[in-house]
Amino acid sequence: MTDFDLAIIGAGPAGLAAATEATKAGLSVILLDEQNRVGGQIYRNVEKSPVELGSILGKDYLAGKDLAAEFAKCSVTYVPNATVWQADPSGEINYSVHGSAHQISVARILIATGAIERPTPIPGWTLPGVMMAGAGQILLKQSGVVASNAVLAGSGPLLYLIAAQMVHAGTPPLALVETQAPSDFLKAQKHLAGALFGWRYLAKGLGLINELRKAGVKRYRGAKDLYAEGEAYVEALTFTHNGQTVRLECETLYLHMGVVPNTQLGRSMGLDHRWDQAQQYFSPVCDAWGRSSEEQVLIAGDGGGIGGAKAAELSGRLAAIKTANDLGKLQDGDFALLSRHLRKMKRQELAIRPFLDAAYPPAEEVLAPSDATVVCRCEEVTAGDIRKYAKMGCDGPNQTKAYGRSGMGPCQGRYCGLTVSSLLAKSNNRSMDDTGYYRIRAPVKPITLGELASLVETGGAGKEGMDLG
Repeated sequence: MTDFDLAIIGAGPAGLAAATEATKAGLSVILLDEQNRVGGQIYRNVEKSPVELGSILGKDYLAGKDLAAEFAKCSVTYVPNATVWQADPSGEINYSVHGSAHQISVARILIATGAIERPTPIPGWTLPGVMMAGAGQILLKQSGVVASNAVLAGSGPLLYLIAAQMVHAGTPPLALVETQAPSDFLKAQKHLAGALFGWRYLAKGLGLINELRKAGVKRYRGAKDLYAEGEAYVEALTFTHNGQTVRLECETLYLHMGVVPNTQLGRSMGLDHRWDQAQQYFSPVCDAWGRSSEEQVLIAGDGGGIGGAKAAELSGRLAAIKTANDLGKLQDGDFALLSRHLRKMKRQELAIRPFLDAAYPPAEEVLAPSDATVVCRCEEVTAGDIRKYAKMGCDGPNQTKAYGRSGMGPCQGRYCGLTVSSLLAKSNNRSMDDTGYYRIRAPVKPITLGELASLVETGGAGKEGMDLG
């Protein structure tokens, strides 16, 4: 017997939209989220955001208020502060709230865990004061904190948005250092026709760049050889620009090379994944509705492929109505009518992605860092170590754990997995699909023995117990 028809993991735009749509169709739904408020990373703290902060973050951020308000009216069982540390395609989910473990059984699981920022291993990136740009944006959304004397470096439209938000807050960045080259924009031209369907995003990007120009924020395009200098903390960013060495003194350095799907939970469930060459990441294999290689498991939002907040919302609604149709709560005719409209809107939202992917690729020096650069921060394993393992016969990420413990720290490979796979693939002259990724096993998030014991004591682990692999 199941406790719910559908469990949604993650309360970002995909999860909120899916919960709303699924309850409309009559499904019993539980939504589990690690944060204490809905919104995910994109709409973090949107329900409680003060007016002045909303004006800094912009109307796209404030659009999350409507989604959160719609969710608040639906008949969902919402569990905040819930860390899901094990899920099985059969429908069994284990999670903890404030140190107490719980287990539920559901007919369908929808993973809506979103994206994480791509690892950006450059020399000095482990220094205090160096952080991912998304972390800086979280500080702004959550606490209204804006770093002063900061430099933004990397590639991707998010850099423009964060820089503009800093301008709105009255603390503009010292400079914007971009690694994409003019040749990347030339390569992207073949996708321009499709991008015109997303002209609003093009207009928004040009508007942000114009804001930065008016604010006097200097831009360095085509930068190479990024290096964070410092002893006890970051003191400057050094890089090569137009053949010249540039040194920018700063107190904070924000790095960003795009975002990638958060695949940890799906991989722990044994779902199929494949390498996306255009976007340079692994993504789960899903059909048009978000259904994965396991029929009872669906994936919505950026966790299934990067598309942005609106595309995530639409994919959440599609996954919800497909689930309702599969479980007999939504008739075929109604399902066809709803899905036709949602799929059309989603195609329009995603039309600009090929252009953006080509125009703002991650820098090669991040995909294949120098030997001395730390790639696994938890265990302090360098890129040179990984290349050495390859020469010793290591052909996959899981073997590197035995050679040097990469991927075995607290983050369990979240922030080194792609880099380690890339280094091994290049060293061994193999494809990324052949090289693969870390084997992720439960618990996918750290838990205490007390939490695990409390689950067993209540009989929650089931007759066979939990396989910790």
